Amino acid sequence: MRSHILLPSRCYVPSGPRGVLSVARPLPTPDMALSSSSLLLAAALGGGIILVLRRLMSSNVRAAASALMRGKTVIVTGANCGIGKATAAELLRRQARVILACRDRGRAEEAARELRLEAGNTGEVVVKELDLSSLRSVRRFCQEVLKEEPRLDVLINNAGIFQCPYMKTEDGFEMQFGVNHLGHFLLTHLLLGLLKSSAPSRIVVVSSKLYKYGEINFDDLNSEKSYSRSFGYSRSKLANILYTRELARRLEGTGVTVNSLHPGIVRTNLGRHINIPTLIKPVFHAVSWAFFKTPEEGAQTSVYLATSPDVEGVSGKYFGDCKEEELLPKATDDLVARKLWDISEVMVGLIK
Repeated sequence: MRSHILLPSRCYVPSGPRGVLSVARPLPTPDMALSSSSLLLAAALGGGIILVLRRLMSSNVRAAASALMRGKTVIVTGANCGIGKATAAELLRRQARVILACRDRGRAEEAARELRLEAGNTGEVVVKELDLSSLRSVRRFCQEVLKEEPRLDVLINNAGIFQCPYMKTEDGFEMQFGVNHLGHFLLTHLLLGLLKSSAPSRIVVVSSKLYKYGEINFDDLNSEKSYSRSFGYSRSKLANILYTRELARRLEGTGVTVNSLHPGIVRTNLGRHINIPTLIKPVFHAVSWAFFKTPEEGAQTSVYLATSPDVEGVSGKYFGDCKEEELLPKATDDLVARKLWDISEVMVGLIK
């Protein structure tokens, strides 16, 4: 069975080839095995203490953010696994009507069955197909929502793809930028009318701390001159934050707020495109169990921004662990944010 790095983001599986990193694998020795065992024990002991403390604190955060969502409709993209599914589960417990917007309908239906069993008679789960790597799919999804849904109280842009090999979306965009930024850009734009008519309403954008390593290169947004998996992901997450900032400015006075967040380092399958050397797997799994957040813990800030009265009227901010955080200057550059908005409008076909 192949093991993958589990990193902070959401569930999105693109079509196309997978990249594999070739790693020389030395033969294990008794000393190496003993060292690995020591590391496993240290990680388990130290991580166990951290895990208990973190969960005690997270239970307080959950209680503080508690707010019933009865009568409210929420869309969560990438909600069939990981943080998205955990977000949907918590919203169902708060009696929301949750639309799982997922690329794979079969997996989404399976997730919906599990969520219904877990939630019992609270809330309502609806499955709709949405492939963020296809602008045609985004438009079809929005047409369906606008036709069938009388209101939309919260849109959670959660789906994401992490460090995939270079590949393109159906419309010819680099996959990470196309899914993480452009797909959600068009989705949000097409649903803004319904969000405004449902105000007060909220938009939640799931970004990442890795935005710090990204740059917006307007001369090569499609990564055709050069491509780095890691920098490509970081750039798409920086684009999420800049987009949130510009959208908040444009939504002033409408009753619709938008905020971005980082979920922390979470145990999900997002890092499936990166392989771990066999010798390191036991140590990595122990460390991830001890120090990484569970999907439920990773979902807390999304749920907080979607439901808490503490952030009513707050817009254009960036959060982590249910608290506002400072951003680097490159993530608060209004000129770059506006230029990115203008170019994104052209790229998704809103302006010819």
